[in-house]
Amino acid sequence: MTHLFEPLTIGAVTFRNRIIMAPMCQYSSIDGYANDWHLVHLASRAVGGVGLVITEAAAVEPRGRISPQDLGIWSDEHIQPLAKIVELIHKWGAVSGIQLAHAGRKASTAPPWEGGKVLDESAGGWRPVVSSSPIPFSENHPVPEALSKEGIQQIINAFVQAAKRSMEAGFKVIEIHAAHGYLLHQFLSPLSNHREDEYGGSFENRTRLLREVVSGVREVFPEDYPLWVRISATDWVENGWDIEQSIALADKLKTLGVNLIDCSSGGTLPSVRIPYGPGYQTPFAARIRNEAHILTGAVGLITAPEQADHIIRTEQADVVLLGRELLRNPYWPSSAAKKLGKDNVLPVQYARA
Repeated sequence: MTHLFEPLTIGAVTFRNRIIMAPMCQYSSIDGYANDWHLVHLASRAVGGVGLVITEAAAVEPRGRISPQDLGIWSDEHIQPLAKIVELIHKWGAVSGIQLAHAGRKASTAPPWEGGKVLDESAGGWRPVVSSSPIPFSENHPVPEALSKEGIQQIINAFVQAAKRSMEAGFKVIEIHAAHGYLLHQFLSPLSNHREDEYGGSFENRTRLLREVVSGVREVFPEDYPLWVRISATDWVENGWDIEQSIALADKLKTLGVNLIDCSSGGTLPSVRIPYGPGYQTPFAARIRNEAHILTGAVGLITAPEQADHIIRTEQADVVLLGRELLRNPYWPSSAAKKLGKDNVLPVQYARA
C-alpha cells in the first residue's frame, strides 16, 4: 500500500516522497526578479525534506502580476536568479517546480499586508487589466479589457516563452495556474466568461484557452518532465464552474500531456461562502483521480501527518500539497516521518537533533 514517504516517479523525474510545497506568493520581488528572500525561503524547504518545491506564481508578462512585487519570468534576465535557487533545491534532494501564472482581472493590487487594495497607475499599478470579458472582479476593481483573439494568442505565446525560460533555469516540473479566479480560470468559469466567440459559451469553448496553453507548453517542455495544472474544482456558486466540468477538463488535459491535476477551489467571486475544514478540498482530488484516471494532488488545510498519510494510503490523491503548514514549520516532513515511523529525512547536519 502506497504511503506518504514512498517515492513517486513521473517520466524521468522521481520525487523522494509525496509531500509537496505548494506555491505561495511572497510579494518580495522587484521587477519580477527572484532574490535572497526567495533563495532562503525555497531552499530551506528542500533542506526540510519535501519531495517537490514549487515557486510562487511567476507572471508570464508584467501585467499578469497580482501585485508589483510578484515574481516574474517574462524576460531572459529572470532566468539566472532562478537557476541559482534551482541548483540549491536539487542539491538538497528535492525536485524544483515553477508555477506559471497570469492574474488577469485580479491584477494590479497591493500586497496583503498593505491591505490588498487595487492600485492605480500613480501608486505603481497599471492599466488596462485584461480578462475573458469586461466584468470586474468586484465593485472596487477596474473593468478589465476583454482580450481580442490577437491578445489571446499573445497570452499563449507568453506562457510558451515562460516555459522555455523555466527549462533554461533548470526546473523539472511546470505547473500552469488555472485556478483561484486568475486569467485562465476567468475563461473557464461561466461567471466571468460571457464571450460569444470560440473562447466563450460552451464547455468546449471556455476550456479552449487553457487547452491551447497546455499544448503550447507541452510542445516545448520535455515530454518526460512532469506538467501539472492547478484548477479550482468548483466556484462554490450555483451555475459556476463545478466538479463535473473539472472531471471532464482533466480528462481532456490528460490527452494533451498533463500528468497531474492540483485540486484547489474558489476564487472567481469575492465573499463566497466556502465550507472550510480539515481536508475540505480532498474529495475533489479523489473524484478527479478516480473518474478522469489521472494523478491528482490534494491541498487545503492538510496539517497532520496522519491526515496526509491517510489521503495517500486511501488513494484519494497521489501527492499532498502543504502551504501555510510549511510556513509554520519548514521541517514538517521530518516531524511527520518521526510520527509515522519512517526514516529521518533531515540532512546529516540536523539529524542529531
